[in-house]
Amino acid sequence: MNHLKEERHRLIIQWVNEEKRVSVAKMAKKFSVTPETIRRDLTELEELEQITRVHGGAVLYTTLEKEQAYLRKLDINRADKEQIAFEAISRIEDGDTIGIDVGTTTFHIADLIQNVKNLTVVTNSIAAADRFNQAIEEKRVTGKVILLGGFTNPAQSSVSGAMTLEWLSHMHMDKAFISCGGIVGDTIYDYDLDESLVSAKMMARSKKNILLVDSSKIGIPSFFSFGDASHFDEVISNQPCPKEWKEWYKRWIIAKRSGSEC
Repeated sequence: MNHLKEERHRLIIQWVNEEKRVSVAKMAKKFSVTPETIRRDLTELEELEQITRVHGGAVLYTTLEKEQAYLRKLDINRADKEQIAFEAISRIEDGDTIGIDVGTTTFHIADLIQNVKNLTVVTNSIAAADRFNQAIEEKRVTGKVILLGGFTNPAQSSVSGAMTLEWLSHMHMDKAFISCGGIVGDTIYDYDLDESLVSAKMMARSKKNILLVDSSKIGIPSFFSFGDASHFDEVISNQPCPKEWKEWYKRWIIAKRSGSEC
């Protein structure tokens, strides 16, 4: 470790201990480095059990059992999800209005997006709304974030319900990025009925629907089916399409992008 990094790490630990929570944006500004550099610092410090990473910054070190369920899920197959998110970001253009549903893969779009102007984000994910606001604060994106109204689900950091569906019924989006709990053959599944209904409504109000599926979801059914191949223009995955799923062949994209390409 070079001396500059070593000193930065020491000061980050001190800052977190004093303020309990510090944002990536504040740390990047204080140390005159990029947010990406700070995120790498936080990853290294978390591995040393000096701090705990949360999206947008760092807090005092806590054990895994004390973290929220949603935050724990963010790190499952994280590299695969980030690869898929980078590929998804390549579909986002200046001036787009995009829908982002609740999911850890769709969430990573907010963390990784750069150089997009006049973007409007519509989402029922409280966590994703916070991260897109962070992207605006860090000047990686310009635009606005619309967090849909509804009943909150703290475990999922989401909102859903009749109010959410009503708001969506008045909106039109260019693209919707949709996550799922599993995909088997032609059918898309999710775990939560209310959130599945929001995803389906978001798809109905969008010109183009893009499904994001990491390898852990392929061939896995879950509680509620909310769509099929005919509802999606593309599916982005880190794995090839199963040979027997012929209905997906023309829609299936294998994510190949990396951070350096975005």
